[in-house]
Amino acid sequence: MTPIRLCRPTPHLHRTACQRPRAGWRGSANEDRYGLLVTDLVQAASPVVMGILNVTPDSFSDGGRYADLDAAIAHGVRLRDDGAHLVDVGGESTRPGADRVAAETEADRVRPVIRELAAAGVPVSIDTTRARVAELALAAGAQVVNDVSGGLADPDMARVVRDAGCPWVLMHWRGHSREMRELARYGDVVADVKAELAQRVEAALAAGVAADRIVIDPGLGFAKTAAHNWELSARLPELLALGYPLLFAASRKSHLGALLAVDGTPRPTEGREIATVATSVLAVAAGAWGVRVHDVRATADALAVWRATGSPRLAATGSSGPAGASSTGPAGAGGAQTSGEQR
Repeated sequence: MTPIRLCRPTPHLHRTACQRPRAGWRGSANEDRYGLLVTDLVQAASPVVMGILNVTPDSFSDGGRYADLDAAIAHGVRLRDDGAHLVDVGGESTRPGADRVAAETEADRVRPVIRELAAAGVPVSIDTTRARVAELALAAGAQVVNDVSGGLADPDMARVVRDAGCPWVLMHWRGHSREMRELARYGDVVADVKAELAQRVEAALAAGVAADRIVIDPGLGFAKTAAHNWELSARLPELLALGYPLLFAASRKSHLGALLAVDGTPRPTEGREIATVATSVLAVAAGAWGVRVHDVRATADALAVWRATGSPRLAATGSSGPAGASSTGPAGAGGAQTSGEQR
């Protein structure tokens, strides 16, 4: 693991010179509590690994496993020790078809976990689409807001992020879990996702969020078929042309299970780790800023090998996708299938 120095939010009266607002900063005039975080994480030279910690009963891969506070804290610490630069805590499942939970329920799930992990020195992001939950999570010690709706689900999210001055992951999104299957319709999925992400970035900037706080995410599996996921994975440089760090999140998702299917039966989630590592390394080699994964150690080890061999980069080969791929995805990848799991 390449060390990335992180700071915990500090009162403005105690900040150092490198924490002071930068030129062009349009957030709070009183403080820039996350200045070091931007320098050391958002602008990190080495790839960032975000470990997934779902404290939900119904997430697609690990639902219920870490609903207990002690189990959640132990797993969060383990993710950090395995090489995670951020532990992404989520209290609401966003898998296709999932029912929404009340904001109070979501907040009650995540706040004690974030508070304890922050106290243990574990850098935490909050995975939520709700401004109030994000606000409470930041107060509990979270340092980054990871919003799968890109600010669309809650118009107040931009204000919360702007006022806090924290980094904000804007994911491509078209609708909530129960609607996303019907929304997976594109002309050119990469061009459409790029244009829609650009709109979210412009909205964030217009709301006063500083450009150096923004990370984008193409939203694999969210209103995307398997073919869409492969096309986006193959053409990441086109999304990187937006000029913002890009988070890649393919961990254990159903397009990997479909690719590895045997006799038409998708590979179960626990058998998708090697494929997850492969997609993560390929994404980093294509220029991704970071990867969001369940198995941090395997990904961190693979990225250590990538760095040891000179951090080789993939050469752009056009928009035809992976070898043998077309707009319907790689052979055996289930091109017409909508990705069946997200958070």
